[in-house]
Amino acid sequence: MNLQDKRAIETIRFLAIDAINQANSGHPGLPMGTATMAFALWKEFLKTTKENPDWIDRDRFVLSAGHGSMLLYGLLHLFGYPVSLADLKKFRQLGSITPGHPEYGMTPGVETTTGPLGQGFANAVGMAMAESRLRSQFKEDLIGHYTYVIAGDGDLMEGISSEASSLAGHLGLGRLIVLYDDNHITIDGETAITFTEDVSARYEAYGWQVVEVADGEDYDGIVKAIEKAREETSRPTLIRVKTVIGYGSPKNAGKSSAHGSPLGLEEAALVKEAFGWDPGKTFHVPEEVTRYMAGIIEEKRRAYMTWEGNREGLKQADPDRLKALEAFYEMTIPEKLLEDDILWAELSKRDATRNTGGRMINALSQELPNLMGGSADLNGSTKTYLKNRGDFTAGDHSGNNLFFGVREHAMAGILNGIALHGGFRAYGATFLSFADYMKPSIRLSALMKIQVVYVFTHDSIGVGEDGPTHQPIEQVAMLRSIPGLKVFRPADGKETGIAWVEALKYQGPSAIILTRQSVPCLEGVNKTAHYGAYILKKEGGVKPDLILMATGSEVQLALDVAKALEGFNVAARVVSMTSWDHFLSQPEAYQEEVLPARIKKRVSIEALSTFGWHRFLGFEGLALGLDTFGESGEAGMLFEHFGFTTEKILSKVLKYLDI
Repeated sequence: MNLQDKRAIETIRFLAIDAINQANSGHPGLPMGTATMAFALWKEFLKTTKENPDWIDRDRFVLSAGHGSMLLYGLLHLFGYPVSLADLKKFRQLGSITPGHPEYGMTPGVETTTGPLGQGFANAVGMAMAESRLRSQFKEDLIGHYTYVIAGDGDLMEGISSEASSLAGHLGLGRLIVLYDDNHITIDGETAITFTEDVSARYEAYGWQVVEVADGEDYDGIVKAIEKAREETSRPTLIRVKTVIGYGSPKNAGKSSAHGSPLGLEEAALVKEAFGWDPGKTFHVPEEVTRYMAGIIEEKRRAYMTWEGNREGLKQADPDRLKALEAFYEMTIPEKLLEDDILWAELSKRDATRNTGGRMINALSQELPNLMGGSADLNGSTKTYLKNRGDFTAGDHSGNNLFFGVREHAMAGILNGIALHGGFRAYGATFLSFADYMKPSIRLSALMKIQVVYVFTHDSIGVGEDGPTHQPIEQVAMLRSIPGLKVFRPADGKETGIAWVEALKYQGPSAIILTRQSVPCLEGVNKTAHYGAYILKKEGGVKPDLILMATGSEVQLALDVAKALEGFNVAARVVSMTSWDHFLSQPEAYQEEVLPARIKKRVSIEALSTFGWHRFLGFEGLALGLDTFGESGEAGMLFEHFGFTTEKILSKVLKYLDI
């Protein structure tokens, strides 16, 4: 490490100290302890450029320990990204581009939203999978980058990182390199109180290469460790760097007090004095550091321009390969897909919606080469395997079918990473009852506004004999509560196909909820089904006396009840509420057309929790659902037992109407 490197590293530390002090909030310990390893990585290895932060062949850098966000913001500032000193001075302030934890889409150069520990780690595994899949097809002159992570003790304690690490080791993701900030400190104190396993042995058992650096200030040792990691092509690498949290602080170094509290002005002055800096200067970037960084920035720009030149050359030398890569990054879908008579006929059969969903996803995959995903060891049940698209396996990364094993939590985080990497439409599948395992990652999909499709099958007591542990009751209500997540529960094959189209048109995450049991093909499904809710059966008479709303397998029940009500001179409208969220995004005039405010008598029918339905029912509506857990038994008997039959619902509706 030369003097200029040392000064740049100190600049990163002091910018973090000053920003956190000014905000009177933040985590100074990690930036102070990891500045040397981070700068060594960015200067010596990271393929990146401020000229084009979204360059498709850039290296990905993930700060999984997102609480140390000032480390990343300081790096971005020094490496020329549009993160100014004024932005650093607004750290953690409303409306700034330097929020408390890194947020994708807010700050140029931030690859993913991190904060919940382990999530960034799992995202990085997904990014490395996406890179390897693209490189296997398009060759290293177009795609040939690394995914780097800085992770802390907390990241490695979280279960999601264990799941993701196990899969990464199995798959042999040689271009995934994790720098482990091994400082042995968490919020409550030393890790010895809870975390005493042999991390190196654990990662070696996962199939990773483990490289150890005894001193986090050993710049040359860190560089050599990264070089060794890059030489390993068949295993991911964990570089275990022994660091000191809050390095340089006389009062807080090596202590949990350095983790999540500002140092204060007095302690900050002591740290600066110890390094030979003027303690009276804040947010100071020395001129020699600025000049030094200008040369590094230019080197990185030239590397980017070399790649751009190679890409331009391929327009003549190998245009087909270049066009194929561009097709992967094309996010449009064939608008006329559902006008295919053969496909529509396949969707227009009595069947479980998981089966029709399988037909639809395979039809989509023939048109979309970048559709990539799989299931948590449930392809046979969720019907999400892509025929003729190949498998992504330990020995062959050229396929689009992913096998996550029984790892729902990691699956969702990895899908986010694949989507964030770019070039793919990511999807993943499991039983609806296991959506709870995936909630943190789904929430982050929505927060980042990235397109991931979550397929959840076995959607109600229709699961049958597996019993209440596998019969989801409250999960759809949970999913509907996530802002920005569009939840589709289609009633038949045609609605299922439409749900897939709408999910792939949406710039954000979707959940498609599908049945295990067969459902009939409904008459009346039309183009308005694309709007999330629509009139499936119009009432007889001038205006409806009643609106029946239902989703999924219960829509047929609503139709049967509406027909039965005709015998009681009740004109009932049936509305299929495929997606609440999507319906509420439609113009108010359309919403009023489907659910006229003047019609106060409304009934919802759904074999799930009634939570949330009153936003459509109002004070006078009746919610018919299932607010208890299920039972073990044959599906038909369970629907009878819990009152989901035409006769029992009709009886309740007549009582509600006082007939």
